[in-house]
Amino acid sequence: MIAALILGLVIGLVLGVVGGGGSIVAVPALVYGVGMSPAEAIPTSLLVVGASSLAALVPRIRAGLNWPVILIVGAAGIPSAWAGMAVGRLVDPTALMIAFAGVMIIAGVRMLGRTTEAEGSCSTGPGGSFRACAPKAVVVGLLVGFLTGLLGVGGGFLLTPALTLFLGLGMRQAVGSSLAIIVLNSAAGFSAHAAGFAIHWPSVLAFAVPAILGSLAAARFARRLDDRHVRVSFAVLIFAVAAWVGSSSVATLILD
Repeated sequence: MIAALILGLVIGLVLGVVGGGGSIVAVPALVYGVGMSPAEAIPTSLLVVGASSLAALVPRIRAGLNWPVILIVGAAGIPSAWAGMAVGRLVDPTALMIAFAGVMIIAGVRMLGRTTEAEGSCSTGPGGSFRACAPKAVVVGLLVGFLTGLLGVGGGFLLTPALTLFLGLGMRQAVGSSLAIIVLNSAAGFSAHAAGFAIHWPSVLAFAVPAILGSLAAARFARRLDDRHVRVSFAVLIFAVAAWVGSSSVATLILD
């Protein structure tokens, strides 16, 4: 129970600061820290991260959200989340965790990469064009939604770079929009996994309450932090978790 409280707080802080990345830590934390199976950890992660993202979104609403992008990316992610869930049920759980470690390494590299503030076709500024934006937003939504269903991730660790680099949103708007999309993706992913899943409320609440409180607190103080320092720290955390998950999964394969 103590492990769930601590890990939930860490996930909430990560979500509140960078607008994503909670699920990429939540699934391995639930599996290796709390003792859940991957089948239990994925829907639990989606439930907790969705609620935490909603809490972190509230302080950012005044900063402005890009609702057309949120709705397009979120809508495209719903059917692909169901497709990812169907594929995930055909994959061995240990192999799924190894794939998770690989995705985390890619995410860490992306976080270390430079992000730009140049406005593109999906921005709300003068250079914005809905006709040019919509196809790119659909592609981003399909990719992130599939990963949501397959690996139980909300997609925020990919969303913020994608919204900034590919769709041309400014960093502040990208973080808030990412949180809104995570809420939609998490709801879609949870609905895909909910059939036959019995929620263990003590574990969920022990994980969710500190995550929500942490995300609220972190979102309020995130503006005081330097973006580059946040990205580097998050990348280091991702690499550490990837090494932990990868080594544990490989050891499981060897012992089996």
